[in-house]
Amino acid sequence: MTLSSSSRDGFSSRLGIIAAAAGSAIGLGNIWKFPYITGEYGGAAFILVYLICIALIGLPIMLSEFIIGRKAQKNAIGAFKDEAPGTQWALTGVLGLTTAFIILSFYSVVAGWTLHYVGLSVTGSFKTAATADLGGQFGAFIANPWLPIFWQAVFMALTVAVVFGGVKNGIERYSKILMPLLLVILVILAVRSMTLEGASEGIRFLFQPDFSKLNIDAVLAAMGHAFFSLSLGMGTMITYGSYIGKQENLGSTALQVSVADTVIALIAGLAIFPAVFAFSIEPSSGPGLVFITLPNVFSQMAFGSFFAVLFFALLAVAALTSAISILEVVVAYLDEEFGWSRKKSTLIVAISITIVGAILSQGNGAWGGLKLPFLLGGEWKSMNIFDWFVTLSDQLLPIGGFFIAIFVGWKLGDKAVLDELSNGGRLKIGYFKVLKVVLRFIAPLAIAFVFLSSIFGFFA
Repeated sequence: MTLSSSSRDGFSSRLGIIAAAAGSAIGLGNIWKFPYITGEYGGAAFILVYLICIALIGLPIMLSEFIIGRKAQKNAIGAFKDEAPGTQWALTGVLGLTTAFIILSFYSVVAGWTLHYVGLSVTGSFKTAATADLGGQFGAFIANPWLPIFWQAVFMALTVAVVFGGVKNGIERYSKILMPLLLVILVILAVRSMTLEGASEGIRFLFQPDFSKLNIDAVLAAMGHAFFSLSLGMGTMITYGSYIGKQENLGSTALQVSVADTVIALIAGLAIFPAVFAFSIEPSSGPGLVFITLPNVFSQMAFGSFFAVLFFALLAVAALTSAISILEVVVAYLDEEFGWSRKKSTLIVAISITIVGAILSQGNGAWGGLKLPFLLGGEWKSMNIFDWFVTLSDQLLPIGGFFIAIFVGWKLGDKAVLDELSNGGRLKIGYFKVLKVVLRFIAPLAIAFVFLSSIFGFFA
């Protein structure tokens, strides 16, 4: 049983749309990954490559997802069924929904870590711990068979509480609160970080262009981060697009979300690296930067416990705004295609994700010895179950984006696409011909190149 579009919930304001979509795009990757890879691949030189990836691929794919969702007024799978009935295009929606489920399964685990560290910050645990102790503390925590699961469950409960309320009274309402809160916390941290003695080295690390560090790996990193950061290829923006009113300008909405996502990532870099360099600490990537290096910084900083609480609260908020959107992808499908109530759909999906996440988290502990092969860079890598699924999601996102570009560029038809972009002819769309070329040729070829390079190591 499929619910009619007239009974669907939706966003009530433009601010709500931007807050929710930007909240989906702005997540943990913006806070810990983007600043590091920017510094690693040449600072401002990498930012230039990243902006090109956003302009040529990220923004057009996001706009395409908005078009599909708003035109069909359906969930990620239902939209393809509605716009291409009797074809296999619905498998693109299935791919997106599957990817969303996988991502939230491990994403909720990491988000749970942030809640645990909020608690450690409140109790001032970083003040008395040596650097080696902080590394051991983090390793012991993620290897614990029960504690990460507990915090993951707490995080999923928070996510469920928001999604229970629906689009207007849940997602939109809380996004309007959480997104300004995230920005305020981040700005406070950035100002404090940049005013530390010796902070200029960190700013130079982040923004000084070094084109000698640009290589194929930098392009792969920029493209991959564009997909993950903007929540592309997993049905999120299709689902959110279906909640956008026909009077809204999809082009400007997609542009504003992309700009907000990039600006937040840059501010995060200003909040992290000036402080790291001010205390002469070698920056490291991923979880090590967030859960080991930065607690070391906070332990040496005046009022460090206060800023540690702010930082990990920031991480938790960023994770929550993204998790809400990812959960909504699967909930909307069950709600509309099977006629389940929102609360039933949300509970079943959340419990399932928590169970899968609990299993994956054991890859850092009890099942750490279990290694799975993954073809990456032309070589078979051995990974634990947690890292294997993280890597799998990195590969599934561009595949989804590839088929979305092909669908909108070739299958949907110029008239349908232009009708959505122009709101039935009410808006003048001067970029339509360029968008069509990008979706038909540039984006698919670029995505295919990056995907095949990441798997088989072309040009490495």
